[in-house]
Amino acid sequence: GFRLEQVTDPESLPDRAEKWGRALLRVRNGEMPPKGSPAPDLDAREQFTHWADQALRTAACAAGVTPGPSMIRRLNRDEYSATLNDLLDLHMDFGRLLPGEGAGGEGFDNAAETLCLSPLHSEKYMEAATLAMDFARKEYKSRNKILVAAPGAGVTEEEAARRVIAKFLPQAFRRPVQPSDVAAYLSLYRAARKQGESWEGAVFFSLRTVLTSPMFLFRFEPPNASGDLRPLDQYSLASRLSYFLWGSMPDELLLDVAAAGRLQDEEVLKQLIPRMLRHDRALNFAQRFTEQWLRTRELGIDKQPDPELFPEYARDEELRSDIRSEPFLFFRELLVRDLPLVNLIDSTHTIGTSNLEKHYGIELPLDKGRRKQPQWGELPRDGRRAAILTVSSYPDRTSPVLRGTWVMDSILGTPPPPPPPDVPALEEPPAGAPAATVRERLAQHRANAACASCHDRIDPLGFALENYDAVGRWRTEDAGKPIDNRGQLADGTPIDGADGLKAVLMERKDLFIRNLTAKMLGYALGRGLTLQDSCTVDRIADEVKTKDYRAQALVEAIVLSVPFRYQGPAPPEKDAPATGATARDGKPGAGKELTE
Repeated sequence: GFRLEQVTDPESLPDRAEKWGRALLRVRNGEMPPKGSPAPDLDAREQFTHWADQALRTAACAAGVTPGPSMIRRLNRDEYSATLNDLLDLHMDFGRLLPGEGAGGEGFDNAAETLCLSPLHSEKYMEAATLAMDFARKEYKSRNKILVAAPGAGVTEEEAARRVIAKFLPQAFRRPVQPSDVAAYLSLYRAARKQGESWEGAVFFSLRTVLTSPMFLFRFEPPNASGDLRPLDQYSLASRLSYFLWGSMPDELLLDVAAAGRLQDEEVLKQLIPRMLRHDRALNFAQRFTEQWLRTRELGIDKQPDPELFPEYARDEELRSDIRSEPFLFFRELLVRDLPLVNLIDSTHTIGTSNLEKHYGIELPLDKGRRKQPQWGELPRDGRRAAILTVSSYPDRTSPVLRGTWVMDSILGTPPPPPPPDVPALEEPPAGAPAATVRERLAQHRANAACASCHDRIDPLGFALENYDAVGRWRTEDAGKPIDNRGQLADGTPIDGADGLKAVLMERKDLFIRNLTAKMLGYALGRGLTLQDSCTVDRIADEVKTKDYRAQALVEAIVLSVPFRYQGPAPPEKDAPATGATARDGKPGAGKELTE
């Protein structure tokens, strides 16, 4: 049903961008022309897709930067758990009670497009709310934080309940509430009292229903009915900022700044960002963003080295934890220290522990009193990232194809087309035959002309990392033969080992920064990027370059961007997502409780 005549003139680029996008994706993935039809070679295909991508971005940016859609989004289970803990001053993993989240948008599990509310979620939220309030009622610090009033001299039971609810609601809903909202939960308190609950039991019952309200479970932004671009309201911006950099609710300072109407002030935001990145809560951001961007979250789940071939890795839980933590702790240090992001390609420092020291066979300048704890220190030899090298390997061997694809996708943002469905696995050497290296076994794929064009782009990047085994340890031989870590890119650029790969990537660091910018912007907005967002990505990447690629410059530019701070017109009512939340004059209501 796709008529090519619809996209044959220049005016079709802005007018039929969606059609162009579909065509571009299918050509890039090798789905057009159809199988069996004459097709261009890979070079011609890439020339077309590069031109089409640039033309679409140019057309989209001609009208200036726009904020894109503003969606109502459910808290994912990590955000839900962190928010409950910060709200109630508890330290429990409530997210384990909820179903797992799928990736959406730019590959992250906080994308609004995938955060639906299923009947199972509703049931589990009620269980989690009951559990959380039961614990909060027993924990001294949590009780004191919640019960800000009690019946006594001059204070009736109902007045004390009203004060507790009026204090709790704005914190839970992350914005001011109306007297009618307090009255709705006070009526639940009264109903519980009539059924024989104690004063305290009735109060905690009413607060438990707050934790199943759409205004708690969803990040709600009052819709923009003006028809024009407008700044986000102060409290919506506070939530965007806190869930971006903390993965949790705004703290008291952020809400105070919002109440003062100063959160849209660029100078105020520039002062808040370093403070937020230094806060302990920012570890949530570093971990969740890095593990999903670099796919190291798969370690121990989808990616597990063979325990017979790598027994030290399999039996040492501390080592596995240190390996998985190394990338996100390294990234966090870049943020806190405001170091150049190109350290992710080539750095003189690393995160070290005594376990990693032993695993790599190197000496690190570790503090002797806390050698088991992760420490930032100078790297005496080549940098290693075992988590990344393991996640891009098979359980029993390395894979230049997986590693090369990982570099192209996660680092450069230029993923190769998917392989044909009928590509056979590497053949095992027949019994009695001499052992063959992975590189020699890959020759069977490279000998096929249809496969060679892609492998010429992928394999040299992976061959450069062959000195690292499937768990990131240095080696000089594979199958008893010296490792050949040399290669040549499709444009003739030679690569000689890991150092050569670093040099090649450093020459392409602007491509890396643009990809990292797109990933972080998608994570910050909690949705997939649109063509219009590509204008913002280009501007941010250019600005970061002028600031020597500093890590905080990237975060700051994202926070100050139009898509992050502004809101486009609301879509027609029939297209608006249904969440169960209600609003009156742009202000939150108690909503229809899931407990009903």
